[in-house]
Amino acid sequence: MQKVQFKVNGETVRLTAEPHWTLLDVLRSELNLTGTKRGCEMGDCCACTIILDGRACNSCLVLSGELDGSSVLTIEGLSKDGGLHPVQRAFVDHGAIQCGFCTPGMVMSTIALLNRDPNPSEDEVRLRLAGNICRCTGYTKIIEAVMAASKAMRGGDGIPK
Repeated sequence: MQKVQFKVNGETVRLTAEPHWTLLDVLRSELNLTGTKRGCEMGDCCACTIILDGRACNSCLVLSGELDGSSVLTIEGLSKDGGLHPVQRAFVDHGAIQCGFCTPGMVMSTIALLNRDPNPSEDEVRLRLAGNICRCTGYTKIIEAVMAASKAMRGGDGIPK
């Protein structure tokens, strides 16, 4: 067992973890943050994407011992005063959610993308989200949602908020 301390959604977490536990295990089983989905457990599907120290990351590939001193943002940490994040709102408004299994990872990947590049081209969005597997939507609505979120987060007029 190892002691780790890190932040999740702005709150400091201290826990004792098995060395083989992944961040995904810790989030779902120890912290009851089940919005992060367990998919392939090999880093191929991106269903478990979170933001670790400002970068999109597959939580199934991060061991608990690597978390000490880190900052993690999950889908649960996006809501402010009960309202949806602009990316979440765009996914809802554009019908980019069907079964919802890939949605948390897709949303977190989108936020990381838009934090890095607030005005990506459609080709850049397709490239950056290529690892996120969705079996339901066909991706068209997801790309539309990302482009709309990009615009909304820039204030609708191209000016960053």
